[in-house]
Amino acid sequence: MSEVRSSGRRAEKARETRRRMVEAARSLFTEQGYGATTLQHVADRAGVAVQTIYFTFGNKRSLLKELVDVTIAGDDEPVATMDRPWFRAALAAGTAEEALRAHVGGTRAVLERMAAIDEMVCVACATDPEVAALWPKEDDPRLTVQAAAAGALVGKPGARPGVSAERARDVLYGLLSTELYLLFVRDRGWTPQEWERWAFETLRSQLCGD
Repeated sequence: MSEVRSSGRRAEKARETRRRMVEAARSLFTEQGYGATTLQHVADRAGVAVQTIYFTFGNKRSLLKELVDVTIAGDDEPVATMDRPWFRAALAAGTAEEALRAHVGGTRAVLERMAAIDEMVCVACATDPEVAALWPKEDDPRLTVQAAAAGALVGKPGARPGVSAERARDVLYGLLSTELYLLFVRDRGWTPQEWERWAFETLRSQLCGD
C-alpha cells in the first residue's frame, strides 16, 4: 500500500513539474517571443534543470505544442475538445438554439484563453517552418470540431430549414474564428461578453428558424 501511495506522489510531483514548465514557457514565449526564448530560459524560470525539459518534451516545439493544447483545453487533462463537458452539453441540447448557445459559450472560453498567446504562435509559425508543421492546414482540428457541432445542430428542433450540415459547419468555422474574435475584442475593444452575444445572435439568425 505504501508503494502505491509513493508512486502516486511521484506521479503528482511529475505532473506539477510539467505544469510549471508549461507555465514558464507561456510567460517567456509571450514576453520575449518564441524564437528568442531558449529552453535554458524556461528551465531557469520553472526552477528545473534544462535536462528535465528535454526529458519531458524533447524539444522546444513540443513544449509549444503542449502549451497550445493546454490553453485550448483549459487544463492538462488528456481529454479532447469533443469530449469536454461543454461540448457534450451542446451536442445533447434539446433544441438548435440551446445547442448554439452552449457551443458559443464554450467557444468563447477557449478564445479568451487563446487570445493571450495567438500573436506569439502566429509569429512562431511564420518564422519557423517546423513550428508551422505542427498545425498543418489540411488537418484543421477546429474544422473537425465545428463539423461535429454543425452536424448535431441541424438535426435538432428549431434548426433553420434548408441549411445543410456543411453550410452550418462553414458558418460556425468562420464566425467563431480566433481572427474574428480578436478583431472585435482586441482591436475594437469589445468585451468577451459582447462578442459572445453578437456571435450567438448572428449565428442564430443564420442557423435557427424564426
